[in-house]
Amino acid sequence: MSLWDKVSFDDGKLMDNLATVIEAVVKAKPSGVKGQYVRSASLTITMGPGIKLDLKPTLTLTSS
Repeated sequence: MSLWDKVSFDDGKLMDNLATVIEAVVKAKPSGVKGQYVRSASLTITMGPGIKLDLKPTLTLTSS
């Protein structure tokens, strides 16, 4: 779980923050782990339902 958003952020800032979180998770993969490290990802607000992300395009995000 990670906190990376504020309601006042614009779309570009949200995407940059998501890309940074994804990069950190992928970079943290231990070298001994084989196969798919991230199996699913979702976004949610504090007291709301989650939105499942399409994993392949999500994992290809990079911060700029």
